[in-house]
Amino acid sequence: MSKVAFIFPGQGSQKVGMGKSLYENFPEAQEAFNVANETLGFDLKTLCFEGPEEMLRETENAQVALYVTSVAAVASFRANSTLKADAVAGHSVGEYAALYAAGALGFADGLKLVCKRGELMRDVGKTHPGTMAAILGLEPSVAKEICKVVRQEGGGLVAVANYNGGGQIVISGEVEAVLKAGEMAKTQGAKRVIPLNVSGPFHSPLMVTAGDALFAELMKTNFRKPQLPVVSNVTANYVEVMDDITGGLTRQVSGSVRWEESVQRLVEDGFTRFIEFGSGEVLSGLVRRIAKDVTTQSVQDADSLHKLAQA
Repeated sequence: MSKVAFIFPGQGSQKVGMGKSLYENFPEAQEAFNVANETLGFDLKTLCFEGPEEMLRETENAQVALYVTSVAAVASFRANSTLKADAVAGHSVGEYAALYAAGALGFADGLKLVCKRGELMRDVGKTHPGTMAAILGLEPSVAKEICKVVRQEGGGLVAVANYNGGGQIVISGEVEAVLKAGEMAKTQGAKRVIPLNVSGPFHSPLMVTAGDALFAELMKTNFRKPQLPVVSNVTANYVEVMDDITGGLTRQVSGSVRWEESVQRLVEDGFTRFIEFGSGEVLSGLVRRIAKDVTTQSVQDADSLHKLAQA
């Protein structure tokens, strides 16, 4: 039997209409969105289902929308299928949905944490303005060295934010530093450098204060021992003790998302089937570029859920 990993997307996968089909067809999804609306004190459901897109894209809204939609998808799927995960992983904020799926984090607790995380990252983005850019077709080691050179030459702070795999890297930091690193990347052979429409320098050292503030909230949270192996973003390895969860989620805000290594770790351990829960199929595409001979599927609406549950 092939091993199955449930995976959960991060910021950038949000889109208007996310979760609507699930809500209309499954009581588990209805509960997730209804509880979210009551807990958050604003109409997340309408924002997800109808937009407007520019409001959904805002950091504090996108993160909680992705978390709730992913939980709605995986909870609905589990109620209608006997297929079980052998491990879970999430990209950036998707790690919270992964921890929920592993039984380590209650839905309401996760909701509060993700909401706080989004607010903290937004606020730091205002006090420490910065940006991010995707670099295509450049070796990770070269991108890392470019960021180091820019910093050492006084060009400002820039770091690798995401090792996404498949020739895709994201850098993050101060605006001028990101621009300079992008230009250097082109001279080093990058195929494309794409500025990202984000509200802050996420997953860079500029976010350390957000991580520190989040740590205080994490320490108040009742985490449980995961019932499934969870691969951490910051280590690309399995969570083994409770400190791995709180420490990992803290460091994740200002550290690199090691998605390529996370997928490689799972593949090395015999995982050949990856199912993405939530909005879009971004992670499925990345997984296919990272690993050969794997199957990717997604659950993002009623049709895809029924199709997979009946397979």
